Amino acid sequence: MTKKKSGWGESIRTILYAGLIAIGIRSIAFEPFNIPSGSMIPTLLVGDYLFVSKYSYGYSRHSFPFSPNLFSGRILGSVPQRGDVAVFKLPRDTSQDYIKRIIGLPGDRIQVIRGILHVNGEAVRREAIGPYVTEGDGPRMTVRLYREVLPGGRTHEIIEQTDDGVLDNTPEFTVPPGHVFAMGDNRDNSLDSRVQSAVGFVPIENLVGRAEFIFFSVDGSSPFWQVWNWPFAIRWTRLLSAVR
Repeated sequence: MTKKKSGWGESIRTILYAGLIAIGIRSIAFEPFNIPSGSMIPTLLVGDYLFVSKYSYGYSRHSFPFSPNLFSGRILGSVPQRGDVAVFKLPRDTSQDYIKRIIGLPGDRIQVIRGILHVNGEAVRREAIGPYVTEGDGPRMTVRLYREVLPGGRTHEIIEQTDDGVLDNTPEFTVPPGHVFAMGDNRDNSLDSRVQSAVGFVPIENLVGRAEFIFFSVDGSSPFWQVWNWPFAIRWTRLLSAVR
């Protein structure tokens, strides 16, 4: 009987240790995230699964499950680089995770004029690539694909339905200290910092981590069995790494 109790005790301890290790890895190293919407098309597709590095911007209470109110600010914190794809807690409801591209840093002036992003009064270069077909997030439609070149030279792709939509002409926003300005790559279908009443400026404290690589994608060009094939994984790793 003693041996049986001892065996149960060992099993419980093993489960507890495994749980603590998993929580530790998720809190300080990497956390998986699923993409629920099309706001980051073409960079991220609906249903993609990716890993976010928790250490990239340091640690806040939002680095831990359920965002316990253990401390304020960030430990070992750093400001994101312009162009990073980052997961953050929605300022008005920290139970929700959003993923967008960091466009504006503290002190920056951000504005969109006729679909063209402006940073600190300068228009960002936008190069036309061609048509792009979106699906998986509403009706299938053909939009325009562009390559956007941010100040500093980092590039990424965006899509636009029109240059005269609701979010294509905005006032100039000045990013306050301790905050960043986030936008989706699907410029006409993204609830982001341009909508001050819904998202607005994102406190750096709310950052969860930086998107690093996709480990599963619903990309129709790649069959399911290729998900764990190294060439496939490397191809997608490069896609996210290209924004840094």
